[in-house]
Amino acid sequence: MWFYEKKAQYPIKIKKTDPRMASYILSQYGGPDGELAASLRYLSQRYAMPTPEAIATLNDIGTEEFAPTCYQ
Repeated sequence: MWFYEKKAQYPIKIKKTDPRMASYILSQYGGPDGELAASLRYLSQRYAMPTPEAIATLNDIGTEEFAPTCYQ
């Protein structure tokens, strides 16, 4: 089960913007090697697994990959 709290994990004070770092962060979440892509790979591979244990494992991993690390 997941609980949503609208607060940062750590206090943040942004003094100036950094577009390059923002681009890196966005690519990690939504890029080809990011969290979303990994999650979708795990969830789609579960359909080819022969045993219920393998299906459950890939389902669990894929579900965890969907969650941002600050909510885990």
